Amino acid sequence: MTVMPPPCAVVVGEALVDVVRRLDGGVEEHPGGSPANVAIGLGRLGRPVELLTWFGHDPYGELVRGHLEESAVHIVAGSDGAVSTPVAIATLDAAGAATYTFDLDWQVPATARLPRDVVVMHSSTIGAALAPGGAAVLDILAAARERSTVTYDPNIRPALLGAAAQARPLVERLVGLADVIKASDEDLDWLEPGVTAGDVAARWAAAGPALVVVTRGGAGVLAVTAGGVSVEVAAEKVTVADTVGAGDSFMSGLIDGLWTAGLLGADRRVALAAIDADTLTGILRRSARIAAITVSRAGANPPWSPELS
Repeated sequence: MTVMPPPCAVVVGEALVDVVRRLDGGVEEHPGGSPANVAIGLGRLGRPVELLTWFGHDPYGELVRGHLEESAVHIVAGSDGAVSTPVAIATLDAAGAATYTFDLDWQVPATARLPRDVVVMHSSTIGAALAPGGAAVLDILAAARERSTVTYDPNIRPALLGAAAQARPLVERLVGLADVIKASDEDLDWLEPGVTAGDVAARWAAAGPALVVVTRGGAGVLAVTAGGVSVEVAAEKVTVADTVGAGDSFMSGLIDGLWTAGLLGADRRVALAAIDADTLTGILRRSARIAAITVSRAGANPPWSPELS
């Protein structure tokens, strides 16, 4: 008898090395990249996950590979064909918040073969914005809607995306492909200056996505659903080491929570849009806890399942 593999998550986007520069002059190097961080978060939460990415056979690439594999992330074949592994330089301010500059090449490997039983497909803006891989990412997400929930984190990086007016049409296109969106209030302030995060979230939720979640740092989390449910959850109090990977960890927790609730997969699209306030609140609180653990330690280092017990 043939044993079918369990449904899995696929994450599409950059894997790189974060070179973190601190105010005291210290420099640290951590594997990162928002999509890679989301994949690692899912792997550490016990979810089968594959990452379609682009990195090289160099010391940084080996650092990335080791980090992914020790977190149970399967790397899609061909993802290691880059000439060199991308780098993001993160400069921290006094509050531990990071600003970024990038040395990033992005392609979708021509030999990539994705599994058929994909319950959720996740990506961010960078992978869809950068040539030559961006067009392929949009095609992958559009095709995924037939079988999968599509999740999206804008993860705005002005150094790569240019002016807001240039990036906005692409973001809106990705919003139209997504079932679940997690955005930071900083993302929305940059995209829609002068418009409240709640208003942007409500407009997006009315345009097709089932669920839009806005993370607001110490101000907590706001979520709006296509069914008209609105929920707010307070942030957990924690001593911040830095904020690198916090939103990615939250995204992993959000996907994991919706998975546990049986709300992922194209056949669950209507049920997802009808999620009730109590279920959503529980998922958001657990996601906020996951993010709080991540910000309490250096780099994008999300928790493993036993740490949440």
